[in-house]
Amino acid sequence: MSLVQYKEKTNTRRFASHLKRAVKNPDAPKNLRVILKKHSGRSFGTVTVRHQGGRHKRYYRLIDFRRDKFGVEGKVVALEYDPNRNVDIALVKYQDGDYRYILAPKDLQTGDPVIAGDKVEVRTGNAMRLKNMPIGTLVHNVELIPGKGGQIGRSAGTSLILQAKQPPFANLKLPSGEIRMFPLESLATIGTLGNEETKNVNLGKAGRSRHLGIRPTVRGTAQDPRSHAHGGGEGRSGVGRVQPMTKYGRPAVGKTRKQSKQSGKYIIKRRK
Repeated sequence: MSLVQYKEKTNTRRFASHLKRAVKNPDAPKNLRVILKKHSGRSFGTVTVRHQGGRHKRYYRLIDFRRDKFGVEGKVVALEYDPNRNVDIALVKYQDGDYRYILAPKDLQTGDPVIAGDKVEVRTGNAMRLKNMPIGTLVHNVELIPGKGGQIGRSAGTSLILQAKQPPFANLKLPSGEIRMFPLESLATIGTLGNEETKNVNLGKAGRSRHLGIRPTVRGTAQDPRSHAHGGGEGRSGVGRVQPMTKYGRPAVGKTRKQSKQSGKYIIKRRK
């Protein structure tokens, strides 16, 4: 997909851009969509997540992250736009008549065959266990716990590199540079996800953010001391403390990962 720059007709259009993405499919199965309830960052009326507000109505597409339809070949019927993620999705029709959505990798086209299994061809869109993949394979939608469904590598332009296999784990390099151990029994989908230009999109005006459900973010130094740890002071003042803090007084810069985190033992090399 290509990045489109708007013509400079108005100030809000001057630097704005958008990504040419797949369109909605009116013939898509209705049982794969549900209304996505909007909470606007609130729990029982109290704001628990800031900077979330009203947005355009959305349907949630039920994505097959598990890829557990083993040995049944499917064909990509359509590539569709999904408002809930920055990567497009592919509607797959299987030989038994079942329809499912999967994340659309780069270069996957309508009419392409896809299959999941223990030992299948190393081709874009196919899913298999890490233990059966050759070293150097680019993968996405990787399971942290075998059978739970893909949790890692699901955003636009993302891929992980299979670097080594040391039973019972495989070493994968994440886009951040972190090298992490995953169980060899975990499923992963082959290929790199599309829409890699998403990171270069400039919304251009506040209204486009509001349509996405994003409310304004105010700098901590511009607030009063009761509202933020950086607040207060006369005129333009800095952070006023040794380490930058979050609104809730927790460190915001540097190594903020908990030392006692259970999954820390699976990290071979930390991200920079």
